[in-house]
Amino acid sequence: MPELPEVETVRDGLARHVLGRTVAHAEVLREYCVRHHAGGPQGFAEAITGRRFEAAVRRGKFLWLLLDDTTADAALMAHLGMSGQLLVREAGAVAPPSPHLRVRLVLDDGSELHYVDQRTFGHLAVTPLVATSDGAPGGRGSAAPVVPGPAAHIARDLLDPSLDRAALVTAVRHRRTGLKRALLDQRLVSGIGNIYADEALWRAQLHYARPTDTLRRVDVERVLDSATEVMSAALAVGGTSFDALYVNVNGQSGYFGRSLAVYGQVGRPCPRCGSPVVRDEFMNRSSFTCPTCQPRPRNGRW
Repeated sequence: MPELPEVETVRDGLARHVLGRTVAHAEVLREYCVRHHAGGPQGFAEAITGRRFEAAVRRGKFLWLLLDDTTADAALMAHLGMSGQLLVREAGAVAPPSPHLRVRLVLDDGSELHYVDQRTFGHLAVTPLVATSDGAPGGRGSAAPVVPGPAAHIARDLLDPSLDRAALVTAVRHRRTGLKRALLDQRLVSGIGNIYADEALWRAQLHYARPTDTLRRVDVERVLDSATEVMSAALAVGGTSFDALYVNVNGQSGYFGRSLAVYGQVGRPCPRCGSPVVRDEFMNRSSFTCPTCQPRPRNGRW
């Protein structure tokens, strides 16, 4: 699933290519991809047609386009799921569209915004906006203190200047759970997924199963700093791509996968100490660690 750097790469592309454009025509090619929009495909098309994209905004992994309106009441919200892509197709393009095209938005300059989703876990919806609980901007890309209603429960991310880092450190230490589970809890801190959690934990030399209530403040600060560093580094090269399912709005892949220290590197030497990287099952996924640099807690404690 795309994580913060990948979604931010898409947001930046949308900000550069579709802002100021009005939707002249909307076509839903697969009903399931607008399943969370009240009114189904027809209601979605009616809600988006004639609206202008004013801002591209992201909080964590959540992405939305603010729509023009005198009351600023709505946004086009996109959840990319496992394989969702937002692709800009220039006016006059002759290459055939993706066979997994699910929603086509024709813009007033002849270009098109395509929602492509091979596995159809993601979705689009025109959703109402609600005020942020702290009065700060909703996310990166807009100063408006609003978020889509379905994203109101999502915490701020580590790259958000409005994040209260001290309060986050306290909240992590007060949880009674494993450290990686805390990092993946989007209600606690958003944007971190399986890839960047493993990379951050490796940088911080902490095991994913370390109980959060055994951590010192300096431990939590170290892993949060590591997560910030690794996501910033990934963002600088367009995110992480393992196959054709993650690309930016121009169809280009990200290159951070070439710099991964432990994620997906089972059996390969740890870049720091040379020990073979190991893989454990974790929440129906995988965790990759260095057994030397990241010792497992003994009997579930430290």
